[in-house]
Amino acid sequence: MNHEVIITCAVTGSGDTVGKHPAIPVTPKEIADAAIESASAGAAVAHIHVRNPETGQFTREVAYYREVVERIRESSSDVIINLTAGMGGDLVLDPQNPSQFIAGTDLANATERLVHIEELKPEICTLDCGSLNFGESIYISTPDMLRQMAARVKALGVKPELEIFDTGNLMFALQMMKEGLLDEKPLFQLCLGIPWGAPADTATMKLMADLLPEHANWAGFGISRMQMPMVAQAMLLGGNVRVGLEDNLFLKKGVYASNGQLVERAVSIIDNLGGAVVTPARAREILGLRGTQ
Repeated sequence: MNHEVIITCAVTGSGDTVGKHPAIPVTPKEIADAAIESASAGAAVAHIHVRNPETGQFTREVAYYREVVERIRESSSDVIINLTAGMGGDLVLDPQNPSQFIAGTDLANATERLVHIEELKPEICTLDCGSLNFGESIYISTPDMLRQMAARVKALGVKPELEIFDTGNLMFALQMMKEGLLDEKPLFQLCLGIPWGAPADTATMKLMADLLPEHANWAGFGISRMQMPMVAQAMLLGGNVRVGLEDNLFLKKGVYASNGQLVERAVSIIDNLGGAVVTPARAREILGLRGTQ
């Protein structure tokens, strides 16, 4: 069991959730405020996507990332900033003519996916470690792209959070370790319950956790109603946890959540299981982030 638990809050994501929840963070100010709110509730890390303020849809616009990061850094919060580098992999095919890409497709090369990381240099950024059927679309992240991204992120001194959606993703992440593309203290995020990736259950999380290097740091999460059960499960298996509106919109059936409330629920679970939630400063030490290695 992990007795010192890092909470990450994924505050908004890129999914089509704006019409499904009355207060999904959309503008840079709302996203920054949500990150600060989550830190006040106990999160050490804020995982951040940005959205177009007018449409609410996902975007890779660097100006929005810049505003979010500046607002957080100018605040009194010392929350660890974790920016997604996974955008630019969305492929939607015309089912009648699969050679045609249709609305929702957003494909970018390795360099384009890291533009905001190059400029803003967060402490952590995500690397989604493989391609998969992601719901009804396809997510593309090829071995060549990942090798390029891992090498560049390492050169920047940014810690990659290796997003693992199935066991094939994990095998490729381990291969990048063998090739020297990752540092000696890797950080894994086990992402469970995404259709059609690995399911959010005890057996799957344990299988993946057992395959991780002994010296790795890791966290795990489940989406929707499995969010809080997977908080307990990850902690009991020795990992850290993630919650937030990217992955789950409700405190319970019919009751909308805020990011702060989801973090508070996770804090309660961790406390009741006999663990302690760590501060951003302690999380930096555990993860070996820039300036603490």
